[in-house]
Amino acid sequence: MKIGVLGSGQVAQVLAAGFLKHGHQVTIGSRTPAKLADWAVKNPGAKTGTFADAAAFGELLVLAVKGHVAADVLKLAGEQNLAGKTIADATNPAADAPPDHGVLQLFTSPTLSLMEQLQSQFPAANFVKVFNSIGAAFMVNPQFPGGPPTMFIAGSSDAAKKQVTAILDQFGWETADMGGVESARAIEPLCMLWCLPGFLNNQWTHAFKLLKL
Repeated sequence: MKIGVLGSGQVAQVLAAGFLKHGHQVTIGSRTPAKLADWAVKNPGAKTGTFADAAAFGELLVLAVKGHVAADVLKLAGEQNLAGKTIADATNPAADAPPDHGVLQLFTSPTLSLMEQLQSQFPAANFVKVFNSIGAAFMVNPQFPGGPPTMFIAGSSDAAKKQVTAILDQFGWETADMGGVESARAIEPLCMLWCLPGFLNNQWTHAFKLLKL
């Protein structure tokens, strides 16, 4: 597939490299594409450009930016470039505040997730929450003694979730579909739980696993 990655931070770069590894075509976008020059040298198969360039290129888009700028980035990407496309939403609504006793603070409420807000602002796109409750080092083909970890996803388009599930299969994950866009209210706070061992004990090498009978 043609993948457009919106973002230039660590998560965006890791996911873009993962798509390249699995044979996809990639354009990664930034406000300042020049900051991706070193990454582009290490990943010669990819293209770099603006958010609009990446959004126009991608058949599927990945949103990998800080939560508080997510809506602005999507506006810069251009609503016409988002229409009808799956947006794999890896953002978290982390507040601009230090953790409270290891607990990451969010700027959203328990009754309205960031992804719900984005889906409402950009209704022509199909958002799927994914990759928000794992560290960048384990996003692509994670290896754990207990087998493939579980990635929880949510979104209101079944077709979009099938696209994201196919990617997760390639990336070595077990997928757990938690339902519609409203379920992001439960999935986004998982980032708080995932970060707790890190903030408290500097332990960042773990993942979630859903066990079933």
